[in-house]
Amino acid sequence: MISPPARAMVLAAGLGTRLRPLTQTTPKPLVELEGRSLLDHAIDRLAAAGVEHVVVNTHYMAAKIAAQLAGRTTPRIEISEEPELLDTGGGVLKALPSLGEMFFVVNADVFWLDGREPALLRLAQSFDPERMDAALLLQRTVTAVGYDGSGDYMLDPAGIPRRRREREVVPFLFSGIQLLHRRLFADCRERIFSLVRLFDRAEQSGRLRAVVHDGEWYHIGTPQGLAATRERLASHRVER
Repeated sequence: MISPPARAMVLAAGLGTRLRPLTQTTPKPLVELEGRSLLDHAIDRLAAAGVEHVVVNTHYMAAKIAAQLAGRTTPRIEISEEPELLDTGGGVLKALPSLGEMFFVVNADVFWLDGREPALLRLAQSFDPERMDAALLLQRTVTAVGYDGSGDYMLDPAGIPRRRREREVVPFLFSGIQLLHRRLFADCRERIFSLVRLFDRAEQSGRLRAVVHDGEWYHIGTPQGLAATRERLASHRVER
């Protein structure tokens, strides 16, 4: 168990193509839920967990995202511009000098409600840097709002995940919320690559762990997912 890291990254550089036509005029991280942008919701959660410095990568409609972030006073925001999209792993690798030894990474197209304890704190409580390079927050596919895929991971009782094989259906999806050690990026030679490749490597070496989210999780990847999320949030009041 570690103290929650003081640094984090929000991945906000994607094109949002599946959310068109909305994203033809609004970058996906600035889509609003409950009166705030997805990006602000993610940063609010990080700040509540004690994060003091957040790196946000930008590419598509970068100026709009920068203008939105300029209105924040806390936590400290640093923008990592990507003239060329670097994918999730490449984006984090580029920002690594600003991220410290251990750090949260959150996708800007997810929204979650915490359970009994904040999900980010649960990740930190589960993390043993002597034995782990990455801890993933997983969500049960049957309770995920706006998701209709085949899942991403199996999970054994010890919290050790195994990624889904081809044509396999598994009960947990990767939520886009994670705690990483910079050691995960050792020996990375390419500039453009997915974080999943590094998760696979950590899995093979026995240094990948996972925690199952005990609250609600919403995927805002498509117009249908956005509509389902807004409908669910409107249907009940949840303290968060």
